[in-house]
Amino acid sequence: MTLEIGATASRSKMFTNEDVRDFARISGDHNPIHLDDTYAAGTRFERRLVHGMLTASLISAAIANDLPGEGTIYLSQSLQFKAPVFIGDTVTATVEVVKFRPERRIATLATRCVNQAGTVVIEGEAVVLAP
Repeated sequence: MTLEIGATASRSKMFTNEDVRDFARISGDHNPIHLDDTYAAGTRFERRLVHGMLTASLISAAIANDLPGEGTIYLSQSLQFKAPVFIGDTVTATVEVVKFRPERRIATLATRCVNQAGTVVIEGEAVVLAP
């Protein structure tokens, strides 16, 4: 497989209450901003948020399934959380090859998640070992 600079792949998901509750159960992150409507109503966000790491998992899905794809191994991932994601939001994660070292099969990917309004919610960079 040849990874070309500029190649992109995207994945989208609408986050549900069930997704958030399942992630809390699996991860152990029971912050009430994610789980308690009354608590969240008293915050600056005024409603419950989707966990940032649950949102970021869309990046992992795009890398593992699409670009570079099956067999890819994460080496690193930076994340900057730019805006909140709310239950019911649809987020699209896009990965773009910005550097590739074919002799070592190491790819650097720009990573970005945007919501249905086009607002950037996460930006970062992944370094992966391509299959």
